[in-house]
Amino acid sequence: MRFRMDWRSVTFDWNRARAFLVTAEEGSLSAAARALGLAQPTLGRQVSALEAELGVALFERSGRGLDLTPSGLELIDHVRAMGEAATQVSLAASGQSQEIAGRVCITASEIYAAYLLPPVIAELRETAPGLEIEVVASNAITDLRRREADIAIRNTEPEDQALIGQRIATDRGWFYAAESYLARRGTPRGLDDLQGHDIIAMDSAEQMIGAFAGFGITLSREMLAIRSDNHLVHWELARQGVAIGMAPDFLGQATPGMVRLLPDHGPIRYPVWLVAHREVKSSRRIRLVWDTLLRHLRARLTGG
Repeated sequence: MRFRMDWRSVTFDWNRARAFLVTAEEGSLSAAARALGLAQPTLGRQVSALEAELGVALFERSGRGLDLTPSGLELIDHVRAMGEAATQVSLAASGQSQEIAGRVCITASEIYAAYLLPPVIAELRETAPGLEIEVVASNAITDLRRREADIAIRNTEPEDQALIGQRIATDRGWFYAAESYLARRGTPRGLDDLQGHDIIAMDSAEQMIGAFAGFGITLSREMLAIRSDNHLVHWELARQGVAIGMAPDFLGQATPGMVRLLPDHGPIRYPVWLVAHREVKSSRRIRLVWDTLLRHLRARLTGG
């Protein structure tokens, strides 16, 4: 159940709290009045009014100054936090807020994390050096609701209503082989020519056979004798000429020595989504990372 604030019970007067905070920081009413540009009697009335409102004494006299009572000590850290928050509100309202800072965690598949995210992170380091960027490279779907990450790049639409998703592009992938592999094993010209070639599996042989049958492509267990669930290992095996692999076109076409096979067939198309918790609407640091990702990924995956 979501906690709901009883706003009618919040009657705290910030001017009185500020008077208390500055008096505690300056050590006397006269010094606090000078710091705030107020008359000392006015400041004294504000402090007295806060004590009356709370029903506690906040200061006791010590020589020529004032010391916090136990009640005042218990309250001061909370009021100091209010002061810092008020300062940030004022700065933001005037367009003078401090640099965007803090941790943002991005999760993406191993291929996307390794080949799409580096220029995004490089730009963020230039534009917002106060950010701490963490990248979780995983082919599993990370649980954003449990805050395992702040922003995810996915190939499926989010189903959780607590999340925000935006489809940003359609990626394409197909079979690729190294020139060294093709020189050794020959170049398949049609789907039937794939028989007798080695193809690197990402899932179990049965899953691969079933998945590609849906695209009208017949694979056999003998063709799938090499397997790696790690997509970077999969691509490196293909790049070094061990067997035929599968990769997004943006990667395959940009890698020297790799050849896209069966140009008259394919590609397999799949959506690319940016997904985040609804905090993306209210957090400046997460919004900045979201917008930067959006711009880079659209340009890279659509050629824009």
